[in-house]
Amino acid sequence: MSQTSLPIPKSGQTSRVELAINGEDGLALAELAIKLKGNKQPLVIITANAFDAQRLLEEIPYFAPSLSVHLLPDWETLPYDQFSPHPDLISERLTTLYQISQNACDVIIVPLSTALIRLSPKAFLSANTFMLKKGQTLDTEALRLQCAEAGYHHVSQVISHGEFSVRGGLVDLFPMGSALPYRIDLFDNEIETIRTFDVDTQRSLYPVPEIRLLPAREFPLDEAGIALFRGQFREAFEGDPQRAKIYKDVSKGVASGGIEWYLPLFFEQTATFLDYLPTDCLLCLHGDLDHSAQQFWREAQSRYRTLAHDAERPLLTPEKLLIKTEDFFSATHAFTRLSLTTNGKSTGLPALDIERRAEQPLHKLQQYIADFSGRILIAAESLGRRETISQLFSEHGLKPALIETWAEFVNSKEKVMLGVAPLHHGFSAQFAIITEAELYAATVRQQRRREKEKARSTEGMLKDLSELRMDDPVVHEQHGVGRYKGLVNLDFGEGETELLLLEYFGDDKLYVPVSQLFLISRYSGGPPESAPLHRLGSGNWEKAKKKALKQIRDTAAELLNLYAQRASRRGHAFTLSLQDYEAFCEGFPFEETPDQLEAIENVIKDMQSGRPMDRLVCGDVGFGKTEVALRAAFVAVMGGRQVAVLVPTTLLAEQHYNNFKDRFAEWPIKIAEISRFRTAKEQKEALAGLEAGKIDIIIGTHRLIQKDVKFKNLGLVVLDEEHRFGVRQKEQLKALRAEVDILTLTATPIPRTLSMAMEGLREFSIITTPPQKRLSIKTFHTDYSEGIIREAAMREFKRGGQVYFLHNEVATIHSMREKLERILPDARIAVAHGQLRERELEHIMRDFYNQRYNLLLCTTIIETGIDVPTANTIILNKADMFGLAQMHQLRGRVGRSHHQAYAYLLTDADRKITPQAQKRLDAIQLMEDLGAGFHLAMHDLEIRGAGELLGDSQSGEMQEIGFHLYSEMLNHAVKQLKAGKEPDLNAPLGVTTEINLHTPALLPTKYCPDVHERLVIYKRLANCVEDDDLDNMQEELIDRFGLLPEQGEALIACHRLRIAAKAIGVIKIDASDAAIQLQFNPKADIDPMKLINLLQRDKRCRMNGPDKLRVTVGLADIQLRTEFVKTLLKEFT
Repeated sequence: MSQTSLPIPKSGQTSRVELAINGEDGLALAELAIKLKGNKQPLVIITANAFDAQRLLEEIPYFAPSLSVHLLPDWETLPYDQFSPHPDLISERLTTLYQISQNACDVIIVPLSTALIRLSPKAFLSANTFMLKKGQTLDTEALRLQCAEAGYHHVSQVISHGEFSVRGGLVDLFPMGSALPYRIDLFDNEIETIRTFDVDTQRSLYPVPEIRLLPAREFPLDEAGIALFRGQFREAFEGDPQRAKIYKDVSKGVASGGIEWYLPLFFEQTATFLDYLPTDCLLCLHGDLDHSAQQFWREAQSRYRTLAHDAERPLLTPEKLLIKTEDFFSATHAFTRLSLTTNGKSTGLPALDIERRAEQPLHKLQQYIADFSGRILIAAESLGRRETISQLFSEHGLKPALIETWAEFVNSKEKVMLGVAPLHHGFSAQFAIITEAELYAATVRQQRRREKEKARSTEGMLKDLSELRMDDPVVHEQHGVGRYKGLVNLDFGEGETELLLLEYFGDDKLYVPVSQLFLISRYSGGPPESAPLHRLGSGNWEKAKKKALKQIRDTAAELLNLYAQRASRRGHAFTLSLQDYEAFCEGFPFEETPDQLEAIENVIKDMQSGRPMDRLVCGDVGFGKTEVALRAAFVAVMGGRQVAVLVPTTLLAEQHYNNFKDRFAEWPIKIAEISRFRTAKEQKEALAGLEAGKIDIIIGTHRLIQKDVKFKNLGLVVLDEEHRFGVRQKEQLKALRAEVDILTLTATPIPRTLSMAMEGLREFSIITTPPQKRLSIKTFHTDYSEGIIREAAMREFKRGGQVYFLHNEVATIHSMREKLERILPDARIAVAHGQLRERELEHIMRDFYNQRYNLLLCTTIIETGIDVPTANTIILNKADMFGLAQMHQLRGRVGRSHHQAYAYLLTDADRKITPQAQKRLDAIQLMEDLGAGFHLAMHDLEIRGAGELLGDSQSGEMQEIGFHLYSEMLNHAVKQLKAGKEPDLNAPLGVTTEINLHTPALLPTKYCPDVHERLVIYKRLANCVEDDDLDNMQEELIDRFGLLPEQGEALIACHRLRIAAKAIGVIKIDASDAAIQLQFNPKADIDPMKLINLLQRDKRCRMNGPDKLRVTVGLADIQLRTEFVKTLLKEFT
């Protein structure tokens, strides 16, 4: 159906075709591949760049879903980089190479730069691939060895490609090339079942008969591979090989970062991509390959010249790693070839963009449909977009038929059809395809690889903070602060019990049964090393709690008063013109992430509710909080109200002003800025316009909350990074709060704000999904080295980017500048620090933003600075001197675009790093995932800023009892006051039930070997509040570790009884094989008639004191005993 039908050249010949590449080529190649499939002949497409390769990977399967299409992806590293590709990329590469070797591909796509890099020989892949089948005999020790030699890592929990875990009779594996990991269940030494499982929940999904294990690396690290590497290394490089880190690492069996650039040393002979291909395939040379090859070779040679002088890291020449351009093209002559070049013609489509503000937004499209004689397919990017477009078309009299597949369009006779297709550009032939790129030409929506995303649960994220590590300070609700010293097994004469060992002041020890972990929380009122440990039995803990509770009562009353005021006052209920709002949203050039959409919807709902809004939107730097504010501002202004945007710095004010101006450019909305960048006259005019109602949106620093600033009709205040404002300014803001809608944006919530959100006193949204195409920041910790600094900066400069170099000592910053000028003679360096005059600092930052400098040597003054999308490398000198949240904030300065960003943490080799600093450096490297830094920042801020919960006066009490318990007590006090009751200073926070079944209740070490994993499970069981929660936990445990042993069943039974007992006010259950005793809370609301009836009806029951019920019954079987207690508890419900 393509206008240009591509010919199949005769065997061994070359055909040349000119085509509109980036339009019709996807369809033409799909049709060609279908013809070739009939001849059992694969189509191999070598593209000029990675973008075209990715585009064709998306487009060809749409036009021909029956084809098996594979991409051989790039490593996504520069030649001679010191870090390795992501395991998922290696997985995709190995899968494609394996599928090619098995003749299982209809279409193979590869970018030229990838095809030029030498590969491992075909024999390596076949020799290191093995199958596991149901019914097969399996020796777990042999499997361990085989997996390790194939490059798989043994871990306690499998979460990514190339990992495996052996736990007794269960083996978890995540093979390279597999979409999901597998769980193998052994009966003795035979494979009984193989099932896939979910990485997030660790739950089994569905059974499979067999699995294929590809090697986890593209080179061997077994004994033979290491020996060959060592021999060839010594031949290739002169001098002592022991000076080279890579040589020493490989000799120990360690795969260092960047080892891929030494791949030829692992083999007698390497292969090329062309060696893997079947001889009868058709080779399609797509685009200007000659230019791409020369460019790639130039880059590799330039990198080699720059980096080849380090004796500790000798490099192979480009000739040993890459195939020469002329040799590569010469080798392609062995295949039948089709050369596809661009004809430079347009796609034949006129301007069709939708003009949302016009009276007839679709007039261009409607005219084209009327004039065009052929059929038309309009391609939306997603189902949601298809619905939106369909609704818009319907409003303007255009009703295209909806389709699901390309085949439906081909077989239909409808003139205009609307479907979902991953096409980047439209074109016109006998028919026309129109994509969103044409319809929304003014704001081209970014194409993306779609991934299944889940908006994360806010509550779940906050609860994540309660995991415990060895030596962490913890708070026991009844005994105070102690240190966690691990899990221990003790036998009290009734079988082993697992307990948490806590160490208190004076080396006092407390053993807490694992069934009572709900009494334990992680201490976070100050630095862990200075936690105030209590002495057991001294009474100090009770005094501390009472003192804290007195203040908490006043705090809760103050909070409730403020929020009652807000609830009782009627705010403005904004109304919304859906058409205008949709038009404004179209101006957002990216796809919203799921949690960003959720935050936007919640903000709009709040604004329409008629109650004053007070919502906190928390998200990592650069995750789209500003767009939430823009949409809220649009709703407010269209509803006839004014908007004030408060920011902490003048530079941020200017950046927001520019962003707002851009987004509101097509709307009759007047925006002004009050800052030092404006003249006195401009400020005066802005203030007058504000009072007269002529200014709709005002953006500024704390200057906006001074008394001379008067609004005509203020409706919304947007606060950016609230914690950067001073105490006095916060008090002034507090006065505003009860009157207008408040939207607070923050990357690092202060604990006060976080706590209020947790207590439900403030609405809360979290954005944790990174924007499309945003890559996680690669983070490296290394010794200070001029070579590393040069490499990092040159990589950035080469792609036209900018670098932050952080040196946090003003006294030595100028001598650091001299060093950098010597290392990087071509760099344009600016210096910024806090001792500069503010205007001078702003001038430097502005020039850096406008790319007059490409390296900014600065102090932490940039911690909350402006966005510089072209700055994607940050180097932190003496990184061990920074705090965790601070490092996270600073690292967030880079990675504001779709480019890979890099963070280098440099430390002095001759200065000893403290254990705490090492932990911080390790943590920040582990937290490369985008959005994961939210946890880091909150954890660090809890420790650093707990005193900010409601002001400094409480910080002493909070430090004494811990942030977590303080928050719980505040929550309890708020609930009591809401219910009209006075908080009881002596009452426990909630009814806690102690259960003793006189039998071991634990997860045995053999069942779940990992101590930390057991602790997490115990904590999760302790947090279960309903039987359904326990059912889910039980299913998960059986799924992950096998059937529960007796001790595990007893543990679950304890928690079931705890949940049932709590509901009726039973605080202790003692169930032995001779008698059962229940102890009631003196304040339990129990119907006395039910108790009397029971005592009269059952002679085995009697009261043992005023609050204890004893039942004399002999039940040796633990299950029968548990069932009896459950039935007994039901008597009181």
